[in-house]
Amino acid sequence: MISFNENSLKKVAEIISRYPEGKHKSALLPVLHMAQEEFGGWLDVPVMDYVASVLHIEPIEVYEVASFYSMYNLQPVGKYMFEVCQTGPCMLNGSDDIIAYIKEKLNIGVGETTADGMFTLKTVECLGACGYAPMMQLGKNYREHLTKEKVDAIIEECRTKAN
Repeated sequence: MISFNENSLKKVAEIISRYPEGKHKSALLPVLHMAQEEFGGWLDVPVMDYVASVLHIEPIEVYEVASFYSMYNLQPVGKYMFEVCQTGPCMLNGSDDIIAYIKEKLNIGVGETTADGMFTLKTVECLGACGYAPMMQLGKNYREHLTKEKVDAIIEECRTKAN
């Protein structure tokens, strides 16, 4: 059965308490982040249904939010996720070439994960770092002014950390 651990349940209760009675849905974004972190890095339907039950909202309300934002994963992802910005400034500075290079280098398409489960490639809309284009988010960090050589170094860095 899916259930947050005891500490997470306390945190969920604290988050819900920030909002007026009957407005549990307001806690949805942070609770989805917690669920994604606690339940394997992605949100499958049973996990989203559980979140809906915790917040006393309809499952469709959770699905709508989880499928809208790129920060939520609706399928399993690799240990390292390359979220490459594909908005105008990044495209003008070569993000399409960087995406194509990552696809070739890792032998995956956008939205796919390498066979070893190490890398997932996602394209995302503006990450708010247009002056550093082309760029991507890797975990909580931005990688900026990307080149093929920088991508190679990032891949090697991730492989080294994984060992």
